[in-house]
Amino acid sequence: MTMPPMHRRRFLLSSAALGAGLALGPAAFASARRRRDTRLRVLSIGVVGTIGGADRKQISEHPAVDIVGLCDIDDEAMAQATADHPDAFTCKDYREAFDKHADKFDAAIVSTPDHSHCAIMTTALALNKHVYGQKPLVHELAELETLRRAIDARPDLVTQTGAQRIQSAARRAAVDILKGGTLGKVIEAHVAFGNGALAGGYYFADGVLGDPCDPPAGFDYDLWLNGAAFEPCRPQMVKRQWRSWWNFGGGQIADWVVHLTDVLFYAFPELQHPTRVCTRTPSADLSHFHADHVISTLTYPVHSDKFANTTCNLYFYDSYIRPDRANLGIGEGEWPSDIVTVVVCEGGTLVLAPSGPIEVWRDGQMTDGLAMPGLPEYPEFNHWHAWVDRALGIDNPNLWAPFDKGLLCTEAGLLAVKAAKYRGQVLEWDRPSLTFTNHTDATRTIVRRDYRPGFEPVQLGA
Repeated sequence: MTMPPMHRRRFLLSSAALGAGLALGPAAFASARRRRDTRLRVLSIGVVGTIGGADRKQISEHPAVDIVGLCDIDDEAMAQATADHPDAFTCKDYREAFDKHADKFDAAIVSTPDHSHCAIMTTALALNKHVYGQKPLVHELAELETLRRAIDARPDLVTQTGAQRIQSAARRAAVDILKGGTLGKVIEAHVAFGNGALAGGYYFADGVLGDPCDPPAGFDYDLWLNGAAFEPCRPQMVKRQWRSWWNFGGGQIADWVVHLTDVLFYAFPELQHPTRVCTRTPSADLSHFHADHVISTLTYPVHSDKFANTTCNLYFYDSYIRPDRANLGIGEGEWPSDIVTVVVCEGGTLVLAPSGPIEVWRDGQMTDGLAMPGLPEYPEFNHWHAWVDRALGIDNPNLWAPFDKGLLCTEAGLLAVKAAKYRGQVLEWDRPSLTFTNHTDATRTIVRRDYRPGFEPVQLGA
């Protein structure tokens, strides 16, 4: 279902006005800011999907939350959500939710496919809504800057990336161990992502391009496309398997990169933006699907006594490829998980599964990371509720992964998967200019997209 013509024109006019006025910064909207309230009214966008149902459930269980709005392009998903929240307003088009109902909610959950994240999140921030946003935060490299400017323009708003695995004591202990320098200077880091983009099954397509087909009944495919250029619906595309598709997802790497690299960016603020990426893969045709069997190397400049060199390489592997244990100095043995983060230091190696366990290897001997001396207690907390508390003005210390940290993780994942388009080639990345300085064609093809009219991200602080 598309917007009625008059309503759509009104929305576009108001969006144009926003675009003209947002350069004035937060002061222009001071009068619209809410007083501190005792309840948070939340709009859920993407109400079921791959994780939208879990996000909505967790946030709704906070005693001070009211889910007041539901937005989804899928009638089946909407039916499930309205059964849980029968009094909430409903709509299919996120633009309608913000245009007609913005006065009814204070915050938004954005749990939609990757390609629609930036447009929805920047619209929410432009209208002074707190945002809980699923990872990866954006789909295009240029959107890293679009969203960064948006959060900088709205410093009083609370954002959080869907990185709930930081709830585990092991991940928080890894941050403290690395930050404290217990293992000496960092040499390199490795991340094995387990599955690949073409694994098939529940979340991924198998890489076989089917013939065009009708979208599922009750599924608004035009709205689902959001800002992406039109292409016909095909088998293994919508509902869940969109992660495999070049125009909509980012495979296993972009999906999991926030979960697996967050500890690095918390432990080492020196890690900011990589300056080089090289991705190797046997996948040659990326016209529709992402590559699999990926091995990617990202190089970060570091000028810090916490690192052994002036650069630090971050190695990514998917499709169950893993680094060689002997080369990492940890000898033979079983990995704690198919998905693992490894940090190699001069005085030992840290091995971390997504939610634990954490292993510390020194001289071929393994120690339980949680038993390392000097670590504090790690009390349990609810990742989603920390966002709610902070949005309500409650001083909850457990707001991990606000958007500024989530964007650093997202950048690494996007570079790794998009560089597969130029497999085996070293691409020199300049984050400030959003260009590959040695590769004009890569800058032209993998940095940004042309948006369908009406679905552009809102430009704040430009």
